[in-house]
Amino acid sequence: MLSTAEPSAVSVTSEFAFELRVCQWAERAWEPTGDSAVLVARQLGTKYRRWDTVVFECDPDGLRERAAFGPAAFDSDLLHVLRNAPADWTYYRDALPDPGYPWRYVRESIHEAADRDALETRKRGNRIQIRWIRPYPDWLRRIVAIENKPDLTASAARDLAPQLERDVALSLADEVWVATAATGERVEPVLLTDMPAAAGVLTVDTERGTAEEVWQPRSLSVDDPGTRILDRPNDDHSAARFEYVDTDWKRERRLAIAERAYERGWRAYADTMRPDCRHFQLRPSETGVYPYCAAKECTPTAAECRGACPSYEPEPPAWRSKGWPLDGGPGGAIRRLLDRRRRRQRPGLSE
Repeated sequence: MLSTAEPSAVSVTSEFAFELRVCQWAERAWEPTGDSAVLVARQLGTKYRRWDTVVFECDPDGLRERAAFGPAAFDSDLLHVLRNAPADWTYYRDALPDPGYPWRYVRESIHEAADRDALETRKRGNRIQIRWIRPYPDWLRRIVAIENKPDLTASAARDLAPQLERDVALSLADEVWVATAATGERVEPVLLTDMPAAAGVLTVDTERGTAEEVWQPRSLSVDDPGTRILDRPNDDHSAARFEYVDTDWKRERRLAIAERAYERGWRAYADTMRPDCRHFQLRPSETGVYPYCAAKECTPTAAECRGACPSYEPEPPAWRSKGWPLDGGPGGAIRRLLDRRRRRQRPGLSE
């Protein structure tokens, strides 16, 4: 349910709880390059790599124009159609670049885009012609990937360093950071670990909701081909395996990731948890509003907050019969609240 308690400290008991605080800080305090708008999401990436927190710096006008296409994401196949759709009626094979896969899949994407009112289609003879209703905007500027490690032990650092090296080599993101909990020591332990020099370091004070940039990252070459490290042996004799990725692939992946971020944001955790449990709450703290389990007295993870949890108790039916503001029960009200907060970061979307 929605907690009416006064703001208080909500303990950070897991990497998930730490991740939410990093997202909240980034949404509130991230200073983008130039006049960019900021969009924050979590747990996004490719099939090879998933980032904990992702900050998207967006063109403000382009972000507002993106809202005209609705809140749902477009996958890479749909983006291929939308970004190349012409202003005037044109046979689709003449309008679109060769996709590198059978055209029948392109036709499926065309029909899906038309069903979503993102594209117009008509038939002339046996030929499908297309034109855009509105041009797809160039709204993405930069991607900043943050890996969250609240307790960066020696073993965690050894596991993290190869991941960051892969991020730097591939250069799919413009910047790569590590976020760890501040210890208050004169020299933060994270600065003494063997990390790539190109990766930045954030130390986060979870109680105050602040972060300090203790090591600046290097801007990566997102417009150049990248290197995907497939295998890096630990010994000094075996050769590493890698492959190159071209700029077109990187450009398409970046935009597809940004599209998923536009749809989900970082508050989509409720989609994989059980806000319909009577113990589930949104509890305010000094740094924001976070999920809270009254039975376990902590911020639960998605693995803990599920139907198989021993403490799970469905909302009583009487709760769901109440009127505003809990119409449909506290769980439904929590989902609506998170959705409204998500839409605030997407100017132009109707309530």
